[in-house]
Amino acid sequence: MKKDGMKAPSGVFSRSRREVLGLIGAGAAASLVGELGGKSAAAGSVMPACVVRPQQTEGPYFVDGKLRRSDIRSDPADGSVKPGMPLRLTFSVSRIDGRACAPLRGAVVDVWQCDALGVYSGVRDFFGRFDTRGKQFLRGYQVTDAEGIARFLTIYPGWYPGRTVHIHFKIRIDPAARQGLEFTSQLYFDDAVTDQVHAQAPYARNGLPRVRNESDGIFRNGGRQLMLQLARDAQGYAGSFDIALRMTG
Repeated sequence: MKKDGMKAPSGVFSRSRREVLGLIGAGAAASLVGELGGKSAAAGSVMPACVVRPQQTEGPYFVDGKLRRSDIRSDPADGSVKPGMPLRLTFSVSRIDGRACAPLRGAVVDVWQCDALGVYSGVRDFFGRFDTRGKQFLRGYQVTDAEGIARFLTIYPGWYPGRTVHIHFKIRIDPAARQGLEFTSQLYFDDAVTDQVHAQAPYARNGLPRVRNESDGIFRNGGRQLMLQLARDAQGYAGSFDIALRMTG
């Protein structure tokens, strides 16, 4: 398993070891691609924009808890809810076949992140900061609908030493299959917005200066293409993220 802080695989379209093994065994291919702007899939029809997104390291804290839910703020073990600025997160996942781009239905989208104080659930921290094994807050997955949409309700993430503010995500195609394919990366936030959010409780309790985007080695490897587009709403923030996968047989 890769650890945060390690250099991400070189090349925008690098595949994970699991994906590479799957491709060798199945003779199939699935990779992230992008088409900047929309193109006509057929006469008189315009396909949605497909966007280039780089793969990044999974990090040490992925747990396949098989926890299907949209609101990931609570811990199912005791019902407690993690405090923080509400964030409504929407993924729009597309599939590219040749020159046609269409919503990808049935993709499994996993999301996991730290809480307002930089703590992940379900793991023992390598540096001894926490041991939250048995907890499942701020984790979960959704399956994309007919429009390729997966929605989550979470909180604006906090930070921990060595990393800028981020959310991890993974998109899997047929994860139960031996040759199930996956794409893993991270979402990032504008530093100015983070400054405003982290000046409030409970984030302000962290106190120490945090790492900013351009000082984060993982962010520098494609992070500008992984910025989450945010809008303020009555409860907190809403963020949307478009991504396209190319599927070839």
